[in-house]
Amino acid sequence: MEDISKFLETLERVRAKDRRYALEAYSFVMAALHALLDRLGEARHVSGAELSAQVRDYAIDQYGPLARSVLDNWGIRSTDDIGEIVFNMVDAGLLRKTPEDRKEDFAGVFDFKQAFDQNYPYVK
Repeated sequence: MEDISKFLETLERVRAKDRRYALEAYSFVMAALHALLDRLGEARHVSGAELSAQVRDYAIDQYGPLARSVLDNWGIRSTDDIGEIVFNMVDAGLLRKTPEDRKEDFAGVFDFKQAFDQNYPYVK
């Protein structure tokens, strides 16, 4: 329980510096990362494209046709936002990066409207 408290305290400090994203956005990206590593069966570095795709798939799995709306409500409107969240967590010491990792690795990985609405064509 102490680990969760420390995690949430750290996220509150992150949010004090950058209010663009809800606390849930950070927790969701971390949960998506853990789900990806579980699926891969090993702890390893993942690329911006891999994590972006996982966030998309995890959101669809968790929220179905409401996925884009839920992410939007938390401030996640593009893969660029996923990168901002990741690098905010890197700066706070919650995640690590390699020297080659850049925010730009998340830039324009896919279009949110197209990625989410193609799974649910009745959502506009």
